[in-house]
Amino acid sequence: MNKTVAKTTRTIKVDYLARVEGEGALFVKLRGDRVEDVKLKIFEPPRLFEAFLRGRHFMEAPDITARICGICPIAYQMSAIHAIERALGVTVPPAIRALRRLFYCGEWIESHALHVFLLHAPDFLGYEDAIQMARQHRQIVEQGLRLKKIGNHLVSVMGGREIHPISACVGGFYRAPTRQELEAIKPDLEWALDAALATMRWTTTLDYPDFEQDYEFVSLRHPEEYPLNEGRLVSNRGLDIDASEFEDHFLEQHVKHSNALQCVLRERGSYMVGPLARVNLNFDLLPEVARQAAAECGFEVPCRNPFRSIQARVLEIIFACWEALRIIREYEPPAQPRVEVEPRDAKGCAATEAPRGVLYHRYSIAGDGRILSARIVPPTSQNQRRIEDDLRALVPSLIAEPEDRLTWRCEQAVRNYDPCISCATHFLRLHLERE
Repeated sequence: MNKTVAKTTRTIKVDYLARVEGEGALFVKLRGDRVEDVKLKIFEPPRLFEAFLRGRHFMEAPDITARICGICPIAYQMSAIHAIERALGVTVPPAIRALRRLFYCGEWIESHALHVFLLHAPDFLGYEDAIQMARQHRQIVEQGLRLKKIGNHLVSVMGGREIHPISACVGGFYRAPTRQELEAIKPDLEWALDAALATMRWTTTLDYPDFEQDYEFVSLRHPEEYPLNEGRLVSNRGLDIDASEFEDHFLEQHVKHSNALQCVLRERGSYMVGPLARVNLNFDLLPEVARQAAAECGFEVPCRNPFRSIQARVLEIIFACWEALRIIREYEPPAQPRVEVEPRDAKGCAATEAPRGVLYHRYSIAGDGRILSARIVPPTSQNQRRIEDDLRALVPSLIAEPEDRLTWRCEQAVRNYDPCISCATHFLRLHLERE
């Protein structure tokens, strides 16, 4: 950390923060006790995946989009698949639909475990990283690593490999797992469920800042089940739309300080997607085991404290373990792993719930199967404006804090959202200017 002190300004630079995926910077300017400016700067160059997709056959889209993220490739695969299937009028049988939910459960377990134990927990316990945390909290770190490993293993069984799995395709899967393969995972998932419940109890020992905001939460909602890859887009302020209406209500804007577009609700501004939004909007659809764990730990909805998003993620680990076990118990292998899909001139949109929140895809397809255009709106671009708004509200209460404490809390506020800039290894540089 480098500090530069002048008569009228103070500057803090945190050059690298390895506990958020991607690269970016945070700029905060204070004049007295007033926040004048907050910028979450995303300076990585555009990765041009939407351009890469143009001219490729629609069957290639799931494998191409999976490369956007090494932590949540399934979300990108499933969003592409659902959008293309909606364009082409494809309906898959119940067994394939269930396998897709199981696939998603594996990703939620591994992604949430990574964030809870290795990226976010050090903030609450006062450590620079999980390695230092492990010196005094070895059991917690080892528990997190095992949970992540179990999620990765489920992804591998379903998708052929842990990172950028290759089995999912438009119409279903190239290969469906056998009953024996899934039965073999059950003991690990049963352990994972117990570990997630213990983790939820552990979260009650953490110190949460007294900070709440009047959020507009946005997520999918399904009438019968906790949302993963189907449902309508809803909010706590009356939004209730099909994914095909996304671009009528949401607007992506370019800001000078970011190479990532910021997405806002038209004429309403910032909103929150992700675990805290999902839990607030779908708490009644969580299984009883998760709702009971929340009650025992004093977690109530609506919850408007973003620092408690760590608890929302743990509740979703509980759900994902429970749901995976349910699907495996009821699993009947499909007669065929995929249905045949014929190309035609069409356009389709879909939204699914990536671990970090709503992920929107739109595709236009030609009669020969070529992709004519693609649009992808990831969760982090939707949360970016909301993160800035959180910091504007939070920083005034921290002005009396020492610089290192203020910097730490700002970093933690960003990590509440588990932003994934490009799934690189470093994210945040903080530049704090006082006048």
